[in-house]
Amino acid sequence: MLKEFKEFAMRGNVIDMAVGIIIGAAFGKIVTSLVNDVLMPPIGLLLGQVDFSNLFIDLSGQPHASLAEAKSAGAPTINFGLFFNTVLDFVIVAFTIFFLIRQINRLKRPSEAPPVPVKNCPYCLSSIHAKATRCPQCASELKAA
Repeated sequence: MLKEFKEFAMRGNVIDMAVGIIIGAAFGKIVTSLVNDVLMPPIGLLLGQVDFSNLFIDLSGQPHASLAEAKSAGAPTINFGLFFNTVLDFVIVAFTIFFLIRQINRLKRPSEAPPVPVKNCPYCLSSIHAKATRCPQCASELKAA
């Protein structure tokens, strides 16, 4: 059983997947920083100096000046600002992955081969390769092209 597990773990696909997960996690941190530290401050400034990470609904009924204050008081909150940041993170990651996969698929596509020259068999009128000397449909001998 240990030998089978070693063979499974050492397959190329499993190692590639592990590398992809690690790089994806690091990429997620970069995107989170991009959203929280670069994109959201100007958006908040344009919308009237709103800090999205500090937008919340306090369910306790007591006023709290910030999300940190509400959390330290143990108040239940709905953190829709943090949710908005997370959704923006997801959208950026999804678009990046979409464009990456799109480029990979474009590189994987086989180049279009030139069309095969065809002619019609004079006996059965089926389409055959232009250099064929015998019709595959009716087995008639054809003149060489």
